[in-house]
Amino acid sequence: MEQLPAHRPMTVVQLPDGTHAYADPAALPAQQTGPQVVHIHQAPPDRTVQRIALGSGVGAGAVAAGVYFGPLLVGVLTAIAANLALLAFLAVVMAWGVVTVVRSVSGSDGRAAAKRLRRGR
Repeated sequence: MEQLPAHRPMTVVQLPDGTHAYADPAALPAQQTGPQVVHIHQAPPDRTVQRIALGSGVGAGAVAAGVYFGPLLVGVLTAIAANLALLAFLAVVMAWGVVTVVRSVSGSDGRAAAKRLRRGR
């Protein structure tokens, strides 16, 4: 009967693309002795929010929807705020115009009406 080769333990390693594979420890390159240097431009993107969301039980679809609709929602709210600011400005200008016209058209009665209008605000 043939003799089987001696069993050598295999080690699980993580490949550069993130997948795991079995490797023979003797075939692995020597480990670095110093600290690993990671340059900023080579660092992977930060996915902390997505990891927290997925870890808490939120599905990938909800995370993708948040990534897609988040900036869209900010844009819509900004547009609404700009419209409201424009309407408020127009209301102030129109009120000022009404007060000015009432003051100039009628004499003392106009001044009294403008004074009453100013107190109402």
